[in-house]
Amino acid sequence: MRDLDQNKTIELLNSIMEFELAGVVRYTHYSLMVTGPNRLPIVQFFQAQATESLTHAQQAGEILTGLEGHPSQKIAPIEETYQHSVKDLLEESLVHEKKALEMYKTLLGVVENASIYLEEYARTMIGQEELHNIEIRKMLRDYSGN
Repeated sequence: MRDLDQNKTIELLNSIMEFELAGVVRYTHYSLMVTGPNRLPIVQFFQAQATESLTHAQQAGEILTGLEGHPSQKIAPIEETYQHSVKDLLEESLVHEKKALEMYKTLLGVVENASIYLEEYARTMIGQEELHNIEIRKMLRDYSGN
């Protein structure tokens, strides 16, 4: 095994934490903006996404402090399109989830063959983000005519 690049790992975990905290705000906002006959299950979906984003941020923070890092108190920038149809919110969610997936893949590239624990953590998070991408794409099918 190779040596873990601790500084790069901490930097990535801080970025992940900031991004996941932005997800809490994003998904809470989305849950408040949903209207229409299917509002309740979609609100529940977005609320669950917000809760999961907070859990993911906390997990990343626990690991980075375990590596003697200092967790950021920032959140990643959140773009606001001011488009609030369910389709628009789901499309924005898909963009967000794809970015999260890329961040965890980057982390995997840094920790692979350097830390079994961090490698497994990154792989688990990649799996969860891939599942989110699949679920959102399935939800969007209703709006694409496919």
